[in-house]
Amino acid sequence: MKDIDLHLISIFDAVMTEGSVTKAAERLAMTQSAVSNAVARMRVVWNDPLFTRSGRGIQPSAKAHALWRELQAPLAQIRTAASPEKFDPATSTRAFRVAVTDYLSSALWPMLRKHIEHEAPGIRILAVPYTSQGTGPQLRNNDIDISIGGLQAMGEDIRLQSLFVEHWVCAMRADHPLARTALTRDDFLDADHLLVSLSGHPVGVADDVLERHGMRRRVAMTLNHFSGVVPLLLASDLISVLPAGVIRTHALRRRIHACDVPLDLPPFACRMAWHTRHERDPAQRWLRGLVIQMCARIWNDRGTA
Repeated sequence: MKDIDLHLISIFDAVMTEGSVTKAAERLAMTQSAVSNAVARMRVVWNDPLFTRSGRGIQPSAKAHALWRELQAPLAQIRTAASPEKFDPATSTRAFRVAVTDYLSSALWPMLRKHIEHEAPGIRILAVPYTSQGTGPQLRNNDIDISIGGLQAMGEDIRLQSLFVEHWVCAMRADHPLARTALTRDDFLDADHLLVSLSGHPVGVADDVLERHGMRRRVAMTLNHFSGVVPLLLASDLISVLPAGVIRTHALRRRIHACDVPLDLPPFACRMAWHTRHERDPAQRWLRGLVIQMCARIWNDRGTA
């Protein structure tokens, strides 16, 4: 470690963040040759190629990714201590990238935007596609600031904050034949189902439970977003197992019948995730605080806790 100085580590962090030696040089106000020389030194010090060319950028090695995960949090702490970042939401023009489903953003975004218009007019909130499997890589690669969804532990470098607990319901149009009486398991299995699969895989939580009991349902259609669920249910005889909030926060909820799922489906926790390197970032702490506060108002205060 005697040959490794903080400057070298900062260059390594910039190259990993930008995915390009050229862009890292621009970010650091250095020449491209100086950054290339630093990369050559890193390869000797860490005894690994670290980066290979990939199109116009670079592809980090497995060791480079492992090193970056270990270095990001200490680097962030050093930078905060040496030059504390000031953040004033009233004057900031920062953009935040949030991985979120359309079901969550359709409920959260209006309240968030109303607050921003009054308190932080220069702030931008950018929604990016969400999958639980993609959240870890997105956070580690600095592609997003936070992710919101049904997330599980992803390692010591990813922080998780519980926001609310969501239950499952079976939804159908209010005048659906199955809406007249309590939904039985047999009726559930005989029906044609609509599945929302963000990944495109036509298997959901209900299918996993049914398989453990040697049963199957017929998934007749799938969607890769929640916004089309209600219109499709209203126009068909499909039924759908959904997070309760999808219906409860929808403008046409009175035209939808939502009932208990005739299966033992445990509720799931909706969580917010961020990388440890942003643990003390005042701007991120401001955003995370808003999300926590507003999710409590939208979900917990309406009986979905």
